[in-house]
Amino acid sequence: MTIVNSIFHWIMKKRIHQIELFVKYPHEVQEEWFQTLIATAQHTEWGRRHHYDSIYTFREFRERVPVQTYESLFPYIERMLKGEQNILWPSDVKWFAKSSGTTNSRSKFIPVTDESLEECHYKGGKDLLSIYCNNRPDAKIFTGKGLVLGGSHQVNQFNETIYYGDLSAVLIENLPFWAEFYRIPDKATTLMDNFEEKIERIARGTIHENVTNISGVPTWNIVLAKRILEITGKNNLLEVWPNLEFYFHGAVSFSPYREQFKALIPSDSMYYLETYNASEGFFGIQDQANSDEMLLMLDYGVYYEFIPAEFIGTENPPTIELSEVELGKNYALVISTNAGLWRYMIGDTIRFTSLSPFRIQVTGRTKHFINAFGEEVIIDNAEKALKEACMATGAIIRDYTACPIYFEGKNAGGHEWIIEFEKHPHNVELFTDVLDNTLREINSDYDAKRHKDMALMRPKLHTAPDETFYKWMKSRGKLGGQHKVPRLANERKFVEEILELIRN
Repeated sequence: MTIVNSIFHWIMKKRIHQIELFVKYPHEVQEEWFQTLIATAQHTEWGRRHHYDSIYTFREFRERVPVQTYESLFPYIERMLKGEQNILWPSDVKWFAKSSGTTNSRSKFIPVTDESLEECHYKGGKDLLSIYCNNRPDAKIFTGKGLVLGGSHQVNQFNETIYYGDLSAVLIENLPFWAEFYRIPDKATTLMDNFEEKIERIARGTIHENVTNISGVPTWNIVLAKRILEITGKNNLLEVWPNLEFYFHGAVSFSPYREQFKALIPSDSMYYLETYNASEGFFGIQDQANSDEMLLMLDYGVYYEFIPAEFIGTENPPTIELSEVELGKNYALVISTNAGLWRYMIGDTIRFTSLSPFRIQVTGRTKHFINAFGEEVIIDNAEKALKEACMATGAIIRDYTACPIYFEGKNAGGHEWIIEFEKHPHNVELFTDVLDNTLREINSDYDAKRHKDMALMRPKLHTAPDETFYKWMKSRGKLGGQHKVPRLANERKFVEEILELIRN
């Protein structure tokens, strides 16, 4: 296995030179992909409708094609689900990534083309390994196996030739045969629909393997890790897998889970790497150790546009190119891709932390915030405030959600938080005060509304019993895979459901 590890290292490092090229020539690479995407799709139904054969510049593209949402593209996707081809993209589309999102219970079906699989999703997976091997020359991850906690899979009911699953299932189903030798569990277990049965089978089937790396959403990996420790009677994962050295994660902020992972994997040499990928594509990889920013990946068949925060939610909002972005400002991400998504507003907000190279942080969701009173609290604000509150009180958070408390009579409004702690704060009142004060320090709109409790009262905090969020997600059929707890919402539906669960 040592020879195999060396060979893989050599292959992975070859890619670093190509990454360096798009870092050096970002605008040229993006322009090249823009022209390629337009030329490739000009004879599709979408391309003919928007006259792609005569689009030569971004300005023409922006003028002819409005910014799209899933709802506006769905009539086209619906026909593709029934087997029609050459609608949004010229090559046959047989796979769709099913995503329910976090603010809408209706499922979304995102087309996954052969091109997006190879040039985007799989390329992103190879690149994160390339970056890891480049940053850590002594890495030995290929001497063992990678544990992947994937999603569910089932055949699409619209057409016998069309398939869907959540993104991880689609990727696993289409992996080359040789990849099966380096990942566990087996495909049948990975794609099981029953999440609790899958956790049990994975836990019992991996404890005797040489696991060197793990991947997946932090929430569900913690559930798996705890079950493994229960079965083995061990104190931490290194006692089960002594060669474990690497965890790559994404989908949600890692901040609430960092301390839990340190307890599960008590090693200063454990390497954590964040990725920014979604059903719609693979967009960013953390390329520096001990960093909370990601390199924007520019050669994955994705052309990027950005909506300044002040125009989010407006009709046909203006967008800017990569060359026009500024440091520290929030933007909604808009993408055109080799999966046939055109000027598609993905729903995430990002902030640039560097312009050379282009590095980003994901700051929230365009529909995932609290702005009931003009306070504009986004996930990035919440994560920073919770981090400070945990540091001040010795707490560790397992999960949380928050929503507004609306005006009632003469009472001011406020924010209501439900937090499930891994380690409870030594003083809940202090935790609430630090949360509140930090939000005031970092968000001037929140601070203005909190002034003398005129519009916003001090936050109301509920501490949830163990496994509350797990039971709530289970009741909604949202266990495992890429399902995520909605952190912030501008309405009370989620909080009311969880409070009802706590009361019962």
